[in-house]
Amino acid sequence: MLKKSLIGIAAVLVLLVVVIAVQPAKFRVERSITMSAPPEAAFALVNDFHAWGAWSPWDKIDPNLKRSYDGPASGVGAKYAWVGNADVGEGRMAIEQSSSPSQISIKLEFLKPFAATNTTLFTFQQTPEGNKTTWAMEGENGFVSKAFSLVMNMDKMVGSDFEKGLAQLKSAAEAAARLPAAAGATP
Repeated sequence: MLKKSLIGIAAVLVLLVVVIAVQPAKFRVERSITMSAPPEAAFALVNDFHAWGAWSPWDKIDPNLKRSYDGPASGVGAKYAWVGNADVGEGRMAIEQSSSPSQISIKLEFLKPFAATNTTLFTFQQTPEGNKTTWAMEGENGFVSKAFSLVMNMDKMVGSDFEKGLAQLKSAAEAAARLPAAAGATP
């Protein structure tokens, strides 16, 4: 009886390993929003890590978040690092590509609670209303990440944060776009 039980457990473990191994090797999370602001307004808020406090969904999760900045104030070479509570963890970002006002590519490194390196891409497309801003993150799924994906959906988990961030980015970009018009208005 014990032998049959051990064989059954081994078979289940082998099946689980196979199921985990055939999960996708890459992931991508992407969300978009249309806003009544030119691409330049949204681009400026993403291209400068100092401006992320106005729209980043994670800044509001931990009011005691510790931030540090390095390199140029914005654009290629700008760096940002954070250390926060268990909900935001620890990590760093660096802008690797910045093509005004259409695209920003960021190397994103999570250090805690788990280590991972991903690419984050923001694109800004001119539309008749203003612009369509897209926020995407992609990366590799190792064995542990594949196993994690069986119980947690990365798209749902991170996608909702992207949606909150994009809504806040929309508000900030639209407000910034109104400022020059208001400054030039005559009473």
